[in-house]
Amino acid sequence: MGSRPAAFWECLGPADRAALDRAGTRVPLPADRQLVTQGEDSDHLVVLLRGWVKVVAQSHAGYRALLALRGPGELLGEQAGLESRRRSATLDTATAVEVLQLPATRFHALARGSPEIARALEQTLSQRLREADLQRTGITEPVPARLAALLLDLAERCGLPEPDGAGRRIGLPLSQDDLAGLVLSSRRTVSRVLEQWRVRGWIVTGRQSLVIRAMEQLKRQAYGG
Repeated sequence: MGSRPAAFWECLGPADRAALDRAGTRVPLPADRQLVTQGEDSDHLVVLLRGWVKVVAQSHAGYRALLALRGPGELLGEQAGLESRRRSATLDTATAVEVLQLPATRFHALARGSPEIARALEQTLSQRLREADLQRTGITEPVPARLAALLLDLAERCGLPEPDGAGRRIGLPLSQDDLAGLVLSSRRTVSRVLEQWRVRGWIVTGRQSLVIRAMEQLKRQAYGG
């Protein structure tokens, strides 16, 4: 696993953060709340200062899929906010969060006047394109490899050490449907793979909880060797 690029907020200095703070509104929200709704016509952007958000899309047939997880420091809603388009996905809070809501017009003005904000935005947009490319190319990998890589990434981003020192707990409430959406597979297939790993003692699962007990085995599953 390579190290992830710095998030939008992390790329900014104190002066630019203060300018964005003045231009926006800080809002605390509990878990299981909608920040943005798919299809709505709004043009604000959101900086996630604390907590985690799920990016969810719903098909015309009513199927809901988790597309991505966004963590502290990330910029959200940047495409619709910058291009005045309808929202292509819903943003749901996975945990309690604090967000900075920014009107698109004010954000545009600050980005034009600050090379640092403009660079951080460009990096965010570039990272989104890379993620989309990785998803398209990764679909050719077997589901166990994709799922192992996802769990390792989550362990790095939001993993918490177990009190007994044996493994890392994913610090987010994720269902098997969520995991299936993130690896572009079916719940049935993901459930079967997780059951195999439970039997081997690689993971321990509960209701929307997962502990990785065998990091090295998952690394071999994900990347070979």
